[in-house]
Parts: sequence; C-alpha cells; structure tokens
Amino acid sequence: MPQFAETSRERTKPRPGAPHSHLCAALALAARGVPVLPLRAGKVPFGNCRACAKNVCGGRPNMKSAGPCRCPAPCHAWAAATTDPAVIGSPRWAVAWEHAVCVGYHPGGVRLTVVDLDNAAAVAWARGALPDTRTVVTTRGEHWIYRDAMRSHNAVRPGVDIKSLMAYARWLGPGTGTMTGLPPAVRALAEREDTTPARGEVVSSTPARAVWDRSVATGCRHTERFVRTGLEHGLALVRERTESGAGSQAFGVARFLAAQHTDCPGPCGLPVLAEEIVSAAVAVGVPEAYARRAVGNGLDTGPGAAT
Repeated sequence: MPQFAETSRERTKPRPGAPHSHLCAALALAARGVPVLPLRAGKVPFGNCRACAKNVCGGRPNMKSAGPCRCPAPCHAWAAATTDPAVIGSPRWAVAWEHAVCVGYHPGGVRLTVVDLDNAAAVAWARGALPDTRTVVTTRGEHWIYRDAMRSHNAVRPGVDIKSLMAYARWLGPGTGTMTGLPPAVRALAEREDTTPARGEVVSSTPARAVWDRSVATGCRHTERFVRTGLEHGLALVRERTESGAGSQAFGVARFLAAQHTDCPGPCGLPVLAEEIVSAAVAVGVPEAYARRAVGNGLDTGPGAAT
C-alpha cells in the first residue's frame, strides 16, 4: 500500500466545516497516485446527482472505467475516484466531504487487489490458504492487499470479496507487512465466478419461486408496492447478467434490500425476498449453491439483516 507524505495539504485547502482529516488523507493519497473518493454513512459512495441519475449522462463510460465526468460532483461510485487535487478539493466535492465518514480508493486504479475478509472465520481461512502480504485491520476482519489488478468479485466464498478493477475499498491506513504479488490462489477464487452454462448443460434446478407479501412481513414499515418495486428492479439487474456476474449482482441486490429494512421492527420476510433473488440468478445459469451463498452473504452484510 502506498506510503504517502503530507505535502498535498498545501495544494488544496479543506473547505471550512469539511472533515479535515478525510480530505487531507484523500489529498495525500492522490499525491501518491492513488485514486480516491468520499464514502458516506454505510461506507458506500454518494448517489448520483440529478444530471447523472440512472446513468443518463452515459457513465464513465457505462461504469467500465474510471475518469472524468462532465458533472463536477462525485457521481458514478468507484468510477468517480480521481487523483486530481482540483477535483478532490472542489466545491461540489466539498459538500460530499462534509458528510463523508471515511475515504475510499480504487484499488485497480493503482494496480492493487484487496482480498476483503469480513469476519474471523474468513481471516482464519486466508491464513491457511493465501500467502502473506500487506494486511490492514478492518472493523470486522482484515484487508489483504496484493500487487497487480484483476476483476472484482463478491462472495467468492463465505465472508470473502475481491476488490480491484471496477470496485472501491475503504482506506484504513497503510497496514503492516510486505506486499507481495497477486497469487494464483486468489485468481482461482475468481474463476468460480458464475457464467451462463453451455446450451443443454444443467447446473441446478430452479427453486420454487416464493412470493413476498404482508403475510411474511408483519413488522415491515414499507408498503407492499415499495418493496415489490425495489425487488423487481433488482431481479431485472440479475437477469440482465446473462454472460457473467449474475452471482455478484445477486449479492448486491440482497445487500441493498437488507439495507432498506434497517429501521423496521420486523419481521420483514427477507428470507422470502432471498428466494426470489436466488431464483432469478439460477434462471440465468448461476449454480444454485453459489447463488444461495451469494444472496445469504448479501443479506448478512446489509444493516437490515437482523429483521
């Protein structure tokens, strides 16, 4: 992980009222060539502005590469990450820094891969399966950081995500230990990523489709229309992944839906929502066991998982 100096503080001054430490850390990282972005509550990127909502601006482009956007706000999640101090300290970004809870960075943009180990069991697995490298302690586990970049994948095994290209990670300090090259063992995890099977190949039987309604969500604070609309949008995103990535998309949909129920007294019928997501993933070729693992991990990650 790059070691950085403090000289970048002189290049762009924090706006009064902005979290000084987050902005200064971001500028220092950028000065060392690490693309950065602000992260809001939940440790997630800020949503797109109205001009970029639903990617009507065309993305950067289409969320396939980082880089400048005509919009001056930090839109497009990981793709907003930049090393330009004029952008990082600009008025539009200053508004985001005022509400940021931490600094994010784009590992793939600096040719790094982060193996995100989300719990003690995942850390124990890594210590026995992966070569030692630079390690950063996180809230619940560890980040193991390797040199070189690769495709990012969620839920490659319980509690393990790979964050590199087209992804972001939290900056939690330089870490300890000597960074080593990306090992075949990490790349092998990604090879398990779901792909549409060859015509006629059977990977699993499609589970019976459960239907979410009020009978399973007696403690949900949302209307049935609200929940169904969000679910159907998420299922559509999973079904679009006919070539690859449906498992990772299912993970993301499950995590998003769980987050919507954070403040509900419960129960909210999340297991039934999970069955619908699993069914959508299996329908485009994801092995059922993989789909269930990805969706389960997504629900466990979302702050509303307990409902």
